[in-house]
Amino acid sequence: MSDFFSAPQVTAARETLQKLRTCMRASIKGKDTVVDNVLTALVAGGHVLIEDLPGVGKTTLAYALARSMDCAFSRIQFTSDLLPSDVTGVAIYDETIKEFVFKKGPVFANIVLADEINRATPKTQSSLLEVMDRGKVTVDGQAHSVGSPFLVFATQNPVDYEGTFPLPESQMDRFLMRLHMGYPQPADELEILRSARHGYDAIALDAVVTRSDILQLQTLAVHVFIEDTVLDYILRLVAATRTEAEFRAGVSVRGGLALKHAAQARALLEGRDFVVPEDVQALAGPVLAHRLTLVRPAADGMEERRLVAAALKRIMSAVSVPA
Repeated sequence: MSDFFSAPQVTAARETLQKLRTCMRASIKGKDTVVDNVLTALVAGGHVLIEDLPGVGKTTLAYALARSMDCAFSRIQFTSDLLPSDVTGVAIYDETIKEFVFKKGPVFANIVLADEINRATPKTQSSLLEVMDRGKVTVDGQAHSVGSPFLVFATQNPVDYEGTFPLPESQMDRFLMRLHMGYPQPADELEILRSARHGYDAIALDAVVTRSDILQLQTLAVHVFIEDTVLDYILRLVAATRTEAEFRAGVSVRGGLALKHAAQARALLEGRDFVVPEDVQALAGPVLAHRLTLVRPAADGMEERRLVAAALKRIMSAVSVPA
């Protein structure tokens, strides 16, 4: 047990996260690993990019998380004519008080779904950069906090490039993880077909945790113990990506820190106050893959994803795991 933790704190954290797990799995069928990764990102205070085909439950996933907590949910449909002010908000002149008043945009919520983010122009995409990094929006020189917790879910189609603007590397690096839903197993899809629910608005979930519970988890995650041998393992994985011939550039320092923080959050999710190598191995793909670019562009996003995953798997098998 680390100096920061007490046994009751670890138990309380495990119970809180188990409540969230159970609540979300009631709506997200057969995607336990995806649910756990989303909860890991939440505890780590990171954002999630979900790259998958339409209609596989991306919006349902974000909405189920928001409904499971005492938090506000907002959905932004990104289109080519969406303006930055449509996302962050705008200052409007109020005739009654003779001054400008800031009108908050939809980004002012705890869980924000940026649907089809790559359909917006780069200028609009970049309007999320500051708020994802600092949790604040600056308009006319005034900073406005969006509050805590704050998690951005962004979705994009991996195969449809017509009318889209690929996310730049600087934007991709802001996401803690890139996840994929995939099609459900036949038994799970049959259960979905049997249900009377026709959309995510029909999800009937009661909040099982409060905002303060989530903030407490995020504070605890920072203090999860991680041995130098595990840190060295993370460093060797990151360094190996920088010498891999298939990648144009390796993982940045921010990427290494992201893997560390995600591993600490996963340890807490598993009811531990210390990180083990398995935490790093389980998260290396979701945390590192989207930060890597191939030297030779692939035919489409799905092919690139497969090639990067294969290269990462080869790197992980070559780097020795600490005992």
